[in-house]
Amino acid sequence: MGHKVNPDREHLLLRERLDRMVTGAPDSPHIVQILALLFTPEEARLARQLPARPTPLARLSQRVGIPPADLDARLTDMAHRGLILDFTFRGRRYFMLPPVVIGFFEFVFMRARDDLPMKELAALFDAYMYQDDRFAKSVFGANTQVGRTLTHEEALADQDHTEILDWERATRVIETASAVGVSLCACRHKKLHQDAACDAPMEVCFSLNQAADTLARNEIARKIDKREALSLLEASKAAGLAQTGDNVQRNMTYICNCCGCCCGMLNAIRTLNLQNAVVAANWEASIDVEACRGCGKCVVACPIDALAAVEKLDAAGVTKKTVQCDTELCLGCGVCYSACKFNAIHMTRREKRILPPESTFDRVVAMAIERGKLANLIFDEPETLGYRALGRMLAVLERTPPARAVLAIKPLRSAFLNAMVGAAKRKTGQ
Repeated sequence: MGHKVNPDREHLLLRERLDRMVTGAPDSPHIVQILALLFTPEEARLARQLPARPTPLARLSQRVGIPPADLDARLTDMAHRGLILDFTFRGRRYFMLPPVVIGFFEFVFMRARDDLPMKELAALFDAYMYQDDRFAKSVFGANTQVGRTLTHEEALADQDHTEILDWERATRVIETASAVGVSLCACRHKKLHQDAACDAPMEVCFSLNQAADTLARNEIARKIDKREALSLLEASKAAGLAQTGDNVQRNMTYICNCCGCCCGMLNAIRTLNLQNAVVAANWEASIDVEACRGCGKCVVACPIDALAAVEKLDAAGVTKKTVQCDTELCLGCGVCYSACKFNAIHMTRREKRILPPESTFDRVVAMAIERGKLANLIFDEPETLGYRALGRMLAVLERTPPARAVLAIKPLRSAFLNAMVGAAKRKTGQ
């Protein structure tokens, strides 16, 4: 009697592997279909053996039992197709498995493709992301997020510029980047294949620093100079787009120019009520009721519906149309400031300053703690029983209420992380 073979086995296992990553990949027929369209079963098996951090080719070769030259060729092809990430550092090749977002969803849609069923993929990704809120909550359901808001700098003209830090200025982030690339907006491109894209500029997604080098090498991004990048930034602001970027202070990897109708992060706020899906900037919109004419252009321009038309009494006691800002929801993007022609909107500093993590490492660790995935992050060796055992022990610790309370105290959390990372490095011989 023959054995039944599950044709989706490798894609199901890859989905489970992706779900162990910090932003997760909740189970759904849609994600399995997506993986089946992107990965052959052999590629899915190989991909699920890759760690979520850059790992040298030689070490991967030992793990998967494939000669380095052959493995390099196979992984390089997958990287070119946007399925994994590859890096070259000091002459050595590194590879890693990216998450769903920010990851292979973007890499698939950041350029025009004729080698994939893009319309089918667009429908599947849209269903996976928005048919229910499980995926969105997996990605955004905590305090530390992937992306943060950058305020239109024109809106800060009357602010004390000594208090505006370099990482808060999109222009400064671009000017100091070691490299800049530009690609199609993945979200808008997905909507285009659904005949639902807006008319905002399409080629406005910036990759920065080493990310620009990596994506340009794989023809996912087009290398541009700083002058063109700044010109595209100004055109994006003129089109009413909000700037969001990597939620770190150093070595940002991307800046997106986002619309409220297509952007996945902003839609998580607007349609799924995940108000913290994008970290707000350190400013919020303030309405001058006396100057406001009630035209409503700022209400239309706001990408997350944080502004609403209302009626209020002016200084003379006359009822007039004006606008009200929900400051709890406001991202501080400054799009409303740019839309107002009557100088009735100003950006004021928030009472409590918001500081992003210093580096990508800090951000990912904070996200892992909040989402209960620190064990998966530290012991990211899915094929090794010893690390699995250690990972299970740490997972139990993370779910223990007293331990979670301890981890909530920042100094103790830092000491705990330093000890755990040190132990992990000693264990791996790094």
